[in-house]
Amino acid sequence: MSETTATSTPPIAAERIAFVAAGFGAAQDALKALTETYDHVDPQDADVIVALGGDGFVLQTLRQYIDSGIPVFGLNRGSVGFLMNEYHTTDLPERLKNAQLVTLHPLLMIAKTLDGSTQESVAINEVSLLRETYQAAKLEILVDDVVRMPELICDGALVSTPAGSTAYNLSAHGPIIPLSAEILALTPISAFRPRRWRGALLPHDAQVVFRILEADKRPVSATADDFEVRNVVEVSIHEDRTRSFQILFDPETNLEERILKEQFAP
Repeated sequence: MSETTATSTPPIAAERIAFVAAGFGAAQDALKALTETYDHVDPQDADVIVALGGDGFVLQTLRQYIDSGIPVFGLNRGSVGFLMNEYHTTDLPERLKNAQLVTLHPLLMIAKTLDGSTQESVAINEVSLLRETYQAAKLEILVDDVVRMPELICDGALVSTPAGSTAYNLSAHGPIIPLSAEILALTPISAFRPRRWRGALLPHDAQVVFRILEADKRPVSATADDFEVRNVVEVSIHEDRTRSFQILFDPETNLEERILKEQFAP
């Protein structure tokens, strides 16, 4: 994604803090501890939103407040926590003051369904297509209105941002992409034919269209992060330059460093 920026100090004050939390026990316990320790405001009135949970919850929070311009600082109370910071209750205002701000642009998914309806959603990590039944999906893939793959027989395929390249994309054997790279990953999921196709790296401004072949016989769903649309017939994906989200990291564990380290992980 182009124009990815990172600064050592947020361009806004971090005096008004809002806390939001996932529904499970560890996140709710953290919410209680932090709201008892620090003054806080409602999210719409905040300079920064502290999200307590796992990666899935911070993605939901970023998407919910994407048009607000309010940065999100995640504290990990989940499992992997790739997009999160280490949880502890001390010196939170100082951590926010010194946090590194990363500004990114999401993908926009436009999904058309068998019943003729159209649904849209943004995705911070990836847009993925998956077969709904025991039968493999058959996909035609267009890039910038040119058919690049007439038929891909597979479990599915995805388009990933650099920020999402270490998530589902990595599990599907897609490439890890540095944050500053102006590219997207197009990655097949369990491709059967062509068997040796490993996907493609695309310019960040490319428009990808998946057309589902035999959609009534081989139903496919499309998911933008955690927003799912069932029984799609065509899915269009492009980077949405009109919108952005901001996420904060402790300087010593910033997102660029995490992505770099992941390439050398055992």
